[in-house]
Amino acid sequence: MKQLLGVPAFARLWVAAFFGETAEWMLQVALPVYVFQRTGSAATTALSIVLGLLPAVLLSPVAGVVADRWNRRAVLFGVCCGLAVVAVPLLASPSVTVVYAVMAAQAALASVFEPARNALVPELVGVEEVTGANGLMSVNGSVARLAGGWAGGALLGSGGLSHVMTGYLAVLAVAAALLAKPFRRVSAPAPAAAPEPVVRAWLDGLRELTRNHRLRRTGLALVVTSLAQGMFLVLFVVYVLDVLGGSEADAGLLRGVQAIGGLAAGFALATVARRVAPAALLGWGALALGLLSAVIWNLAAVTTALGVYVGLFVVVGAPGVAVGAGVLSEIQSAVAPERAGRVLSTAFAAIALGTTAGALLAGALVATTGLAVLLNVQAGVYVLAAIIVLARKPPVIRRFREEPATAVVTVEGCRTSSRPATST
Repeated sequence: MKQLLGVPAFARLWVAAFFGETAEWMLQVALPVYVFQRTGSAATTALSIVLGLLPAVLLSPVAGVVADRWNRRAVLFGVCCGLAVVAVPLLASPSVTVVYAVMAAQAALASVFEPARNALVPELVGVEEVTGANGLMSVNGSVARLAGGWAGGALLGSGGLSHVMTGYLAVLAVAAALLAKPFRRVSAPAPAAAPEPVVRAWLDGLRELTRNHRLRRTGLALVVTSLAQGMFLVLFVVYVLDVLGGSEADAGLLRGVQAIGGLAAGFALATVARRVAPAALLGWGALALGLLSAVIWNLAAVTTALGVYVGLFVVVGAPGVAVGAGVLSEIQSAVAPERAGRVLSTAFAAIALGTTAGALLAGALVATTGLAVLLNVQAGVYVLAAIIVLARKPPVIRRFREEPATAVVTVEGCRTSSRPATST
């Protein structure tokens, strides 16, 4: 962990990611709760979530090519500025329609941010260190979830959406400032002879996911876990407010405390578990998520005491981090740097598509099927994802190639020196 944070460029990206994710979690918690308060409808809450996801599917071809063709640090800075601009209408007391429009615009920009950021990580630390780096990213992501989730719910409950947006813009400004200066990188994508057409470049990334047996299985598990996550986003709000009798702040607290378990998992991935195979992280993490979810959703028959659920949501944060790190590390270690953006963009589009389907399914069926049934289905979907991955008996420890690779030290893509890359 100390070695990774000793890389100045990665350390700055790490801190910038913390502030960016804190801002994101403020809106992820506050906006669905705000919509549910205004409408009292699970279906409209699901629609707000879908509008926050659909642009990632539609813009996947463009987002991936932008992440590969342009300077990735500059892309991240520009997206932060764009997120601030499109959020300004929420400073007033907005209608639900305005919330929908802002969520869609934010999601469109985020569809560019995620592949660019995750494609940048191997450039800054080297491919051998991506699991540890993703673990560290999940550490600040977990703290951001705790801080942003709590702040989003608390500010919404105490001062309304305008207070949430004021805090959101302030935090986002810090992230943008950290991304304003160039990064020093240990490797860089090979320069392309000529830019490819956008659709052709995106199809190249799609083929990368489908022709590799390992990535095909990972992609299928990714879609299934995303389906479960989409169901959760809708059912969680209804569960906390209607079944547990909680408040907006309680919803923010429960989403936020998952960060505590995520912190423990992130530190483990950055230190003692940095060589664990990505597929093992994904499979066992999904299984733990399914089993823990089943316990949580069925516990209301015994108790609705908030403290019990706080403890359980702390625990469930750990396997959630393992799943995310497993997916990212599997892709980052299997794809060439010059194609990483488009492949990651396709993966994020699959996540958005699965999450959208899950949210729509939950919103449409909760009134007729019943909340309890859908909650248990959601837990079972995580178990299915685990079976998909673990059926092929993935190795526990990741293996690297013996031959040394060449790492190129660059400043914003300008070659300055080269040296053998080593794995430590």
